[in-house]
Amino acid sequence: MKKIVISTGGGDAPGLNAVIYAVVMSAHYRGWEVYGSRGGYKGLLDPDELVRLSPETVADITPMGGTILGSTNKGNPFAMPVENLAGEVQLRDVSDRVMQNFKRLGFFCHIAVGGDGSLEIAHRFAVEKGMPVIGVPKTIDNDLLATQRTFGCDTAVATATEAIDKLHSTAKSHDRVMVVEVMGRDSGWIAINSGLSGCADVILTPEIPFDIEKVCAKINDNELHHKHYSIVVVAEGARAKGAEVIHKAKEQTEIGRQEVLLGGVGDWVARQIREKTGKDTRSLVLGHLQRGGSPTTFDRMLALRFGGAAVRLVEEEIFDHMVALSSTDIKPVPLAEAVKARKKVPLDSDKILTAREIGICLGD
Repeated sequence: MKKIVISTGGGDAPGLNAVIYAVVMSAHYRGWEVYGSRGGYKGLLDPDELVRLSPETVADITPMGGTILGSTNKGNPFAMPVENLAGEVQLRDVSDRVMQNFKRLGFFCHIAVGGDGSLEIAHRFAVEKGMPVIGVPKTIDNDLLATQRTFGCDTAVATATEAIDKLHSTAKSHDRVMVVEVMGRDSGWIAINSGLSGCADVILTPEIPFDIEKVCAKINDNELHHKHYSIVVVAEGARAKGAEVIHKAKEQTEIGRQEVLLGGVGDWVARQIREKTGKDTRSLVLGHLQRGGSPTTFDRMLALRFGGAAVRLVEEEIFDHMVALSSTDIKPVPLAEAVKARKKVPLDSDKILTAREIGICLGD
């Protein structure tokens, strides 16, 4: 009998519970045991945070949002925040303790579900500590290079599109410009998909530094064509030409480095539009609404397929790899390949071309 431990790290995403369900049921089919590590690696640091997962405990979790195991983006065992006697927080390497518990508890493999940060940690455990690891890609931003899609993105796009649809009626009623800030630190997949589907007038993404004058020109052009309202969709990582990305603060990430806490570009764009056009302009941030809720059919199916494929890789002992969607198939790719860069929206993609051809301003 093989014993598997599964963890969910980083930001939550719709579909995580479907992965857990598929891993547990696929392992049970083979007569194996599965344990869940709560809060990322907490269960491998403190066995009291491990939970036995059986078909009974996961029976109804597939349609649920979030993760029954909990998650964190500040739980990197190679740089774990620990408070000393003086009350100061220091980063300590506790990875050896993780490996000791992993071996002592008799685990055969660790299935790590996460985005680029979590998978980079998993890759380090594989390379530096010899842990048998298999990755499952998860991010609503869809920015992992080695897979065509990640689960969570489709649900986030559906949530954003529904919000944009509802804003059309209120914007039209008051002749307003509505600026909607969506998630997307380095990649504009949520912005381009929801903005295009929601018939936005302007879509601003991290891939295309924008000129606010051209954004305002589009809004003024709407007025000339007797359309007295506009919808602007902006990714949180979008920035004006020659300017830095707008952020609120800095935080410690799960891989032990400082990362800016984005937010505020929607308000900035709204203020600029109000000042330059004189239009009544409002902004709103969808924020974590995009992470919540029940996963769409697409995300459930992808998550279930990823979970089943991960267990097959355990059986074949193909470690230090990640399951990935390639065309219509699920295939293994090296974790090193998966975390080497983030996937951007190609500037020559049909989505970008379609947006331009139907009159959407991309800020350039």
